[in-house]
Amino acid sequence: MPCLGRARLISGLWTVSASPSLRRPRSSLRSLYSYALSSIARSVPRRAFSTIPHSPDNLFDYTSGRWIINDALRHAERRRVFDVDGLCRLAAQSVDRSPDDIVDLTKLAEGGFNRTFLITMRDGFQMVARIPYPATVPKDLAVASEAATMALLRSSGLPVPEVYGYSPVPDNAAETEYIFMEFVIGTTLSDVWFDLEEEEIVPVMRQLVELESKMMSISFPAGGSLYYAHDLEKLVGRPGISLEDERFCVGPDTTLRLWSGRRSQLDVDRGPYENIEAALAAPAHKELAYLKQFGRPLLPFQRVRREAYRYQEQPPSDHIENLNRYLLIAPSLIPKNPVLGRFCIRHPDLQSGNIIVSRSPDSTWRIVSLLDWQHAPILPLFLLAGLPERFENFDDPISQSMARPSLPEDFDDLHGSEQSTAKEIYRRRLVHHHYIKDTEEHNELHYTALLDPMGNLRRRLFCHASDPWEGETLALKVDLIEATETWETLTGGGAPCPVVFDADDVRKTMQLDEAQRGADETLEACRNIIRFGTEGWVSTERYEEAMARSKQLKEAVLAVARSVEERTEMAAHWPLDDMDEEIYT
Repeated sequence: MPCLGRARLISGLWTVSASPSLRRPRSSLRSLYSYALSSIARSVPRRAFSTIPHSPDNLFDYTSGRWIINDALRHAERRRVFDVDGLCRLAAQSVDRSPDDIVDLTKLAEGGFNRTFLITMRDGFQMVARIPYPATVPKDLAVASEAATMALLRSSGLPVPEVYGYSPVPDNAAETEYIFMEFVIGTTLSDVWFDLEEEEIVPVMRQLVELESKMMSISFPAGGSLYYAHDLEKLVGRPGISLEDERFCVGPDTTLRLWSGRRSQLDVDRGPYENIEAALAAPAHKELAYLKQFGRPLLPFQRVRREAYRYQEQPPSDHIENLNRYLLIAPSLIPKNPVLGRFCIRHPDLQSGNIIVSRSPDSTWRIVSLLDWQHAPILPLFLLAGLPERFENFDDPISQSMARPSLPEDFDDLHGSEQSTAKEIYRRRLVHHHYIKDTEEHNELHYTALLDPMGNLRRRLFCHASDPWEGETLALKVDLIEATETWETLTGGGAPCPVVFDADDVRKTMQLDEAQRGADETLEACRNIIRFGTEGWVSTERYEEAMARSKQLKEAVLAVARSVEERTEMAAHWPLDDMDEEIYT
C-alpha cells in the first residue's frame, strides 16, 4: 500500500496533511526553478511538435510511450522476444483448440510489468496472453503466484478472469513465461470515469467496497504470497504453509521491493511469515543484507533532492542505523486489536485502469472484473489498510472533515474552465467521501483499521523500512522520530521506547525534511509543466514536445544561475537528463 504523510485526527479518521509549521521556505534552487517554470509555462504551446509513428504490430518492443529520462534503457527493459508460433500453439492447447483456429494475435496493452496480447479464433472466441518483461522480478514466482491468486479469488466469488494456462518458466514452446486468461468484455473504468455523473459514480464505489470486503474477509494462515502447492515445490524446493484447500499454500512474498536489482540474489527470509513480527521484520532484514553485501556511498537517486546534501554522497551506515532502530520498535507496532493482525489479501494496485465495467440492462455500470494481481501480498490487515491512492483526497479540507461534498453555489455562473475545475474538485471529494462511508457500512474490518489513530504511521514505518535504499534514509528517520514522539499512543503504553534521538539531531532532520519537501514540490512543478508520468513517461505522440520543454527548462534554469559553480552543479545533476542507474540496483 502507498506510504502516506503525517497524520492527524479529523472526525474520527486519521488523515494525511502537512502541518502548517512545516511549510517550506523557498530555497535558492527552488527560486531559480520557479522563475524558469513560469517562463516555460508561458512560452511553450500545449501541443505536440511532431508525432512519432509506431507500429502496433511490433510484438516484442514497447510501443505505448517513451521516457524523457533513460528512454533507451526503459525500452531495453521491456523488449521481450518470444516464439510467436509456439505461444499460439500453447494458447490453443490451453482451451482445447487447434492452433489452426487462431486467426489473429495483436498487442492489447502494455503495463508496468507485462505485455498483453489478444488472441482471436475463427469462431470469434477471444482470450488474453500476458508475458512479463525481462526486468520484471521475481519473474517465476510472480507468474506462479498471480495464477494461483486469481484462481483462489475467482473460486471465492470475486470477478477475476479465469486462468486457462500458465508457465512460470521460459522452458516451453513460446520460450517465455506466460499466463493465458479469459478476455472479459467491457471497458476499463478509466475510459469512462470522467464521463460519469454522481448517480453513476456512487454505485460503482459501493460495488468496489463490497468486493474489497469479500476479498479481505478471506483469512490466511500466514503472510507472503499465494501459490499452488505443486508450483512452489518445483520453484523453491520446499513446501509453503497450506490453506484449508490444500491445492494452495502461502510462500515467499513477491512484493517488488523485496527483489529489486541485486536483492534478488540475496538468500534472505521473504516468507512465508508465520507471525506478524516476522512480517514486520523481514523487509528490513532484507535491506540490511543488501547494504552489507552491496552498500556504498551514493548520491540520492532523485537528483532534485541532492542540493540539500550539498551534492555529497551519503553513506549507507546512516540507513543501517535507522533500519536497526526500526527493528527495535517493530514488535511494538502490532495493534492491540487482534482483528487488525489477521493475514488477508488486497489488490496491489486498485486503480481505475484495473477495473473493468459494463452497462447492465438498467443502464447502471457494473464491475465485471478486477485485473492485474501480480505482486499481491498477504499481510496483516493493518499493513494493507488505507484508501486506494487514486481515490483518496486527504489534501482537501472538505474531504478531511468528511462533510458531504457539493458543487459551489455559484456553479452555473462560472465560465467553462472554472466549471471544469469545480466539477473535478467535486468529483474527487465525492469519491473519497463515498469510499469511506461505504467502507463503514459494508467492510467493517477495513473501517476498523481506518479508525486506528496510528495506522498511517505504522504503514509508513513498514514501507520505508522495506524500500530499497537509494542514497537517503530521511523518510524512515522522520517516521522513527514521530514514533518516539507518539510512543504511548502508538503502543498503548507499557515499556518505554527503545529508540532515543538527540534534540539537535531531530531539529536538523526536520530542517532537511522541509528542504526535501520543497525539492519534491519543484519536481512536481516540472512534471505539471512538461506533463510526464512515472519515470518520465510520456505518450509517443508527445515525446518531442516533452523533450523540447525539458531542454528549454534546463536552459532557462542554467541561464539564471548566479555563479559558474552553481551552473556546473545544476547541469551535472539535472533531474531530467539520462543517468547511470546501475549503482542503485
